[in-house]
Formats: sequence, C-alpha cells, structure tokens
Amino acid sequence: MRINEQIRVPQVRLIDSDGTQLNIVATREAQRISAERGLDLVEIAPQAKPPVCKIMDYGKYRFEQVKREKETKKNQKVIAIKEVKLRPNIEDHDFETKAKNGERFLKNGNKVKVTIMFRGREITHPDLGRELCARMAQRLGECSSIEKPPKVEGRNMNMILVPKSDKDK
Repeated sequence: MRINEQIRVPQVRLIDSDGTQLNIVATREAQRISAERGLDLVEIAPQAKPPVCKIMDYGKYRFEQVKREKETKKNQKVIAIKEVKLRPNIEDHDFETKAKNGERFLKNGNKVKVTIMFRGREITHPDLGRELCARMAQRLGECSSIEKPPKVEGRNMNMILVPKSDKDK
C-alpha cells in the first residue's frame, strides 16, 4: 500500500476520512489537503482509473488491520490427526481402551487414524484387519464418520475417522 509521497500518479479520486467522495484532484492537492488535516493520504485502489485514495490515519488503520487478522487467526480451529494403533489379535479390554482414546480424540475435534499393524504372516489375513476396522468404526459410530475406508499400505491397514458435525447427527 502506497502512502503520501509514495503515490506518483498525476490525479487521484479522493475520499474523505468520513467516507464521502470529494472529487478527482491532482495528487499534490490531495497530499496538501491530508497534510492540513494532520492525516495520511492512502492509496486504497491502485488498479482503478484514476487510483482511489483516502484521507485517514495510516497508523490507526494498520493497527486495526493487524487486530482483525489476529482475531480471524484466533477463531480458526486447527484439526490434528491422532493415531490409534491396533494389532489383529487384540484382546477385548485393550480394544475398549483404544476405542475410548479414539472417542476422546474425536470429541476434542481431532481426526483419528486407526492403524492395524501386521507382523510376520499376519499380513496374509487382511480380512481380520478389516473386521477390526469395522468394529472400531461401529464402536465410534455415534461420534464419528469414516473419511477414508480401510486400506492396506505396506504392513499396515489404515482408516481415518472424522468427528460428526452437529448437522450430521
């Protein structure tokens, strides 16, 4: 954004500090008017013909802009992917513990990656992994939905669950 003497076009469309359009004036004249008022001349639409300039307090404007950016950044929710690792022949109690962890992650608004780890010859039975993924999806069904169905990748089978939004329930 160009301000004051950085504006090098012959004429500008001038807007007053209260938002009223003054007219098309010479750049030197616009700079003189803004200097008399103790404010800055700020080019707000450089691509227009002629460029649009506004008389304002540039420091205050920048402060408000930074404040607005911080506010929007604060309102953004960062979604992390949490992982729950299982083995094909997991015991029921261990499965419930992992499922509770997954449920906690989902309630915190995170995605959950369910990973079934195969060792040795277990990889020859991918149906056991699919059953386990289906069991986990069914157990967490009331608070999640499947984003990515179970898929074998190397020696692991992965499935991604996302938290259900209020409209999905």
